[in-house]
Amino acid sequence: MPELGEVGSPEIPGVEQCVLGAVLERRAREHPERTYAVFADGTRWSYARAWDAAERAACGLRGLGVDRGDRVLVWAGNGPELLATWFGSNLLGAVFTPLNTAYRGSLLRHAIELSGARVLVAEASLTARLERDGLGRLEHIVVLDEGTGAAAVAELAHDLHLLLGPRVHDSGLLAGEVRDRAWPRVRPWDTQAVVFTSGTTGPSKAVLCSYVQQYTTISAGFGGHLSAEDRYLVNLPLFHAAGTLASYAMLLVGGSIAVTGRFDTNDFLRTVRRFDVTTCTLLGAMVNFLTGRPPSTEDKRHRLRTVCVIPLQSEAFEFQQRYGVPTVYTVYNMTEISAPLVSRDNPDRAGLCGRPRPGVEVRLVDPDDVEVAPGEVGELIVRTNRPWSMSHGYLGMPEATAAAWRNGWFHTGDCFRVDEAGDFSFVDRRKDAIRRRGENISSFEVECALGEHGAIREAAVVGVPSEHGEEEVLALVEPVTGASVDEAELIEFLRPRLPHFMIPRYLRVVGELPRTPTNKVRKDVLRARGLDPGAWDREAAGITVKRDRVS
Repeated sequence: MPELGEVGSPEIPGVEQCVLGAVLERRAREHPERTYAVFADGTRWSYARAWDAAERAACGLRGLGVDRGDRVLVWAGNGPELLATWFGSNLLGAVFTPLNTAYRGSLLRHAIELSGARVLVAEASLTARLERDGLGRLEHIVVLDEGTGAAAVAELAHDLHLLLGPRVHDSGLLAGEVRDRAWPRVRPWDTQAVVFTSGTTGPSKAVLCSYVQQYTTISAGFGGHLSAEDRYLVNLPLFHAAGTLASYAMLLVGGSIAVTGRFDTNDFLRTVRRFDVTTCTLLGAMVNFLTGRPPSTEDKRHRLRTVCVIPLQSEAFEFQQRYGVPTVYTVYNMTEISAPLVSRDNPDRAGLCGRPRPGVEVRLVDPDDVEVAPGEVGELIVRTNRPWSMSHGYLGMPEATAAAWRNGWFHTGDCFRVDEAGDFSFVDRRKDAIRRRGENISSFEVECALGEHGAIREAAVVGVPSEHGEEEVLALVEPVTGASVDEAELIEFLRPRLPHFMIPRYLRVVGELPRTPTNKVRKDVLRARGLDPGAWDREAAGITVKRDRVS
């Protein structure tokens, strides 16, 4: 049986090719002792042990009433507990629904409510952010570590052992007896995951992803670069597609993953060597940080052979040469689609996203969906020949789904230019999203948080160029008449209301925001102005905003 089928084929892959539970069971049966995952704490999973963990988690979830099609919220840092809960959910035919560990406030309430989930699996430290009136339909909260969880939700809390069995000294999670191994027959087009993505003109959307979509994305974005001999470094969070797709990809090809915490510039090479990593994904800011390190004789002492760099900027070429990586490539993807643009190996020009892969059609269009002339900039719209190979909608948002899929094409909101050779280059976002160090930020949600401050009448948020590549957040605030805004105090106001990566670096107090005749803020004018001398810089003021520590 082929591990990854032809990416351009319109045929829907079979259950044992793409459905996670079936693939994991087959791997455990065919090569039970082969390593699937190694973790930062030294835990190691063979394929047999991964299958055992999935079954135990599935039993625990079923005991809480989780059934086929139910969404299971998972709120935790990278580790065996998260992976077991994900696999166990899918084994039941339930839908893995991860939450960003930086969520809090209205973003967290919105995600929980929209999910409709009755079960949340979370780290104890994170549950302190839960509010009694923001639990949606939740009936059970499984606490994944030794903490007791927040007092506000104590009546809903369950111990980790309910889900995964008691710990024993050398087998991590896997103790106790698994009962009732009759798992439902899951179909390739069933929903595998719901992934929250940043809203740009409204609240965050929950993207519905099928098993076929995940399989197709992996075949397109990783196919030809992976084998059973590879080990993928998963240091991107498992609530992001980049982390889950890498984990899924190695399951499909029979390889292994090294699951660690977040990216650390100074520890990156030691991690690669320690876990014998051969391939990974690096976001643009990561490449900048690595090329900015002092050169060392140790730079080429590793087994990295393939790195996917997203986006492909000029520093990627310096990285490849300095660290001696044989193959660098890039892809263009969104949570909703399946890697429609893939570059050749070792491209020679920054900004490239690649060419359309087999099995997709793409067009560049104007706001009325009229195709632009050759060489002009237009929004990329996409469709595929394989059913279910792109998202089948936004959960609970039929109007947003219809808008994204108007005229039978998915509208990416991203603008590109294509050259005579057929290579597509990213130009700008049509949406108001801001990209900062690998995180997509909704300007709408930052503006909502700023609007909760009593001294602010209205706020507008835009991205400005960062010295590290991508963007930094600039917030322009219009005070209430007679009020004054203290920038440092405003940052403190935002800390409990926004994830760390959304808190603006730059603030500018303005008398009046530029507006259209219909009273809408002219963000194009604000972007054109950029970062002028009147902007306040919290980093220059010595104010740091860091990620909450999550195990």
